[in-house]
Amino acid sequence: MNPKLSKFIFYFLTFTWGLPFTLIGCFTALFLYMRGHRPKKHGYCFCFEIGENWGGINLGLFFIVNKDAARSIKNHEHGHAVQNCFLGPFMIFAVALPSLIRSRYRVYLTDKKGVSPSSLPPYDSIWFEGSATRLGNEIIEFIENK
Repeated sequence: MNPKLSKFIFYFLTFTWGLPFTLIGCFTALFLYMRGHRPKKHGYCFCFEIGENWGGINLGLFFIVNKDAARSIKNHEHGHAVQNCFLGPFMIFAVALPSLIRSRYRVYLTDKKGVSPSSLPPYDSIWFEGSATRLGNEIIEFIENK
């Protein structure tokens, strides 16, 4: 996967091959907008900041992160948007659901079972998370250096 996507190619893929996941994001963004939340641009994506200390979730062209989220989290979620460009209709089953399940399971282990976060494998140790981080960092760097 080459993260050096032009803006045109990114949006073209997002609204064609990646349309199923992007539609979910469009409806979610519309709902959030109607509730008074305003997105900010991050790279090619639109970012909503809601809540405290929970991380983020990508929905195609849109992502939601906690307020004052670190740049690394925003880049990571943007990386999932790049994955959506390449995986298209398979994104939901290949990345989104496994990522959501894994994330919630890690929270369950640390919050309910008392497992030390340092004893868990690194967050990026599974392919879809490591890939999102790498792609997100690379595409943001590409966009900023154009």
